[in-house]
Amino acid sequence: MATNITWHHSHITRSDRERHLNQRGVTLWFTGLSGSGKSTIATALERELVRKHKKATYVLDGDNIRHGLNKDLGFGPGDRQENIRRIGEVCNLFIDAGMIVMAAFVSPYKEDRDKVRGLLNKTDEQKFYSDGNNEGQNEDSMQQLKERTKNFIEIYVKADVSTCEERDPKGLYKRARSGEIKNFTGISAPFEEPDNAEVILDSKEKSVDECVSQLMTYLRDGGYLSAGESEDR
Repeated sequence: MATNITWHHSHITRSDRERHLNQRGVTLWFTGLSGSGKSTIATALERELVRKHKKATYVLDGDNIRHGLNKDLGFGPGDRQENIRRIGEVCNLFIDAGMIVMAAFVSPYKEDRDKVRGLLNKTDEQKFYSDGNNEGQNEDSMQQLKERTKNFIEIYVKADVSTCEERDPKGLYKRARSGEIKNFTGISAPFEEPDNAEVILDSKEKSVDECVSQLMTYLRDGGYLSAGESEDR
């Protein structure tokens, strides 16, 4: 690990970028089994945000990332953890840029997802506390702070194994059943469902358009589609 390094601060803050883009930086983290519809819904949401609402977005897709940044990683537990750790750091940069980033990854382990949540949410909370604002705050105001500074939105794209296997758009389940693919989530490797996802999309019952509509409502209600009056952070 490198030690002789110092963070170089920009003259432009995250809030400057958010005001310029008229939006709040945030990561929408899509988790679920292969074939559940994570990337399909994420790219459909991106199209809605860009074409109709002129927002600055980017989709990080699990397969696409493994073509470049994470091409050196496999699918064993250790490599899966490193895969998610790296993506969390990338998302952190996108948020600082004021972007709405959609990360579509199976991300089967709850611990790994929680680590990314902690990484992305800690910056605003640390600034709040370092400014001395924690004095005299009650539990309700602390909860309001956490909601206001939420940078990680966990979206569980829910579809059971049988549904995903029936879809099998890439033919992966068939290969996993035959033993050709090892450590395949839902077949020969576990998937840990989220306990408290901010959004649950039932992709077995809902269409892509209905899922996008549900997410747009969440983003509007959460104030993510405008810069608001937030202070520099």
